[in-house]
Amino acid sequence: MAHSLSAKKRIRQNLKNRARNRARKETIKEQTKIYQAALAGGDHKKADIELRELVSRLDKVASKNTIHKNTASRKRSRLTRHLNAARAAGTKPKSAPGKTAKA
Repeated sequence: MAHSLSAKKRIRQNLKNRARNRARKETIKEQTKIYQAALAGGDHKKADIELRELVSRLDKVASKNTIHKNTASRKRSRLTRHLNAARAAGTKPKSAPGKTAKA
């Protein structure tokens, strides 16, 4: 248990920041699921729109230091590659992007 006033304040701040950061990360996860569902459904236009929104959200969250900027960049790159691969193939992928089936 904290005794000093500054330590008590730091605890209050940490709780607020943790809740804020978790909410931001959760929105990224939700938008990623929507994007992947559109991609798996073969709807490239909807997937493109969702990708733009997701990239915007990733950049905003990275600018607030909730996630590292390189993490946001890596996710952006991977998601874009999945869309480009689906467009090139002209069909929907058989499994979720980045997942491999175990034998």
